[in-house]
Amino acid sequence: MPQLQESRDKSPEPAQALPGAGHVVVTGASAGIGRAVALAFGRRGWRVTVLARGRAGLDAAAAEIEAAGGSALVIQADVGDAQAVFAAAQRASAHFGPIDIWVNNAMATVFGPVGRVPPAEWEKVTRTNYLGAVHGTLAALKHMRARNRGTIVQIGSALAYRAIALQAPYCATKFAIRGFTDALRSELDHDASAVRLTMVQLPGVNTPQFEWSRTHMPRRHRPVGAWYQPEAIAEKIVGAALRAPRELWIGRPAIEAIVGSMLLPGFLDHYLARTAYEQQMSKLPAGAGEGILFEPAPQDHGAHGPFDEGAQTTVFAAQPALLRAGLGLAALGALALAFLAGGRAASDRQRSRAVSP
Repeated sequence: MPQLQESRDKSPEPAQALPGAGHVVVTGASAGIGRAVALAFGRRGWRVTVLARGRAGLDAAAAEIEAAGGSALVIQADVGDAQAVFAAAQRASAHFGPIDIWVNNAMATVFGPVGRVPPAEWEKVTRTNYLGAVHGTLAALKHMRARNRGTIVQIGSALAYRAIALQAPYCATKFAIRGFTDALRSELDHDASAVRLTMVQLPGVNTPQFEWSRTHMPRRHRPVGAWYQPEAIAEKIVGAALRAPRELWIGRPAIEAIVGSMLLPGFLDHYLARTAYEQQMSKLPAGAGEGILFEPAPQDHGAHGPFDEGAQTTVFAAQPALLRAGLGLAALGALALAFLAGGRAASDRQRSRAVSP
């Protein structure tokens, strides 16, 4: 039997959406980015199904969504359980109507060197992050293909392109999600399907993961470089969900990491080997315990983590296609300038020879 628990229903009938609004399912919606994304849709009057393991966070998220003008359905389930996710999709569709957008956001992470992470933790992170995204995508496709419409959003990271020391389990799953999504995109294109796929690659975000992640280091980890508040990131994710670009790279640090890894992967390997360990550790002692890797958080943690101070509230985002076009234009411009400079130099040499005695 799927591990799905009965949810709170405030209204016996499916809620009526505001004009232009629809039905969105957000996994990992009890805290962090998922919580902020669910609330951002709620503010737009959407019907929001929030799905996660932790009941306290889900109930709090639902209350926020309803206070903001949206409608909420709470479903407590583990995305690592395929049958629970399929059952959740069926329940959400029966309650709120067809699923317009599905956001695969649920995540788990382990912080520490590869050799210190036991197999059970590798398996749990992989099952939650990668297989959770696969399960969510399959569940969404089952409902969207029948209507030949809908959008699936994969929440990625700059670490889907640029792996970093001490985060190998997390990085590996984000690389895997990107590969899975690209393969599926090609299959949908082959089938002439109107179902849309988009993947957003994120920078560091101030979420509770820094307080509850499993760690094998003496101090808690922290975001590296510039980091952002969840609400700023959520607005970009909602925009991507509505417009469905192939990918959206959010935040200057993410763009720099991705482009840098494409251009100078070896240099970044050596640079991160020298700097990543200390940069990723805060001054807070790690303490004991396994965080929430194997069990959900018993209390509501909200969207924010411990790094409000210094977190940026606005963020820039770019589509890779536009970045490539800009780089291409810049290269053409440089070639044109070089050609003109060469032509002027040749002309100057000719004039010099003409006036020479």
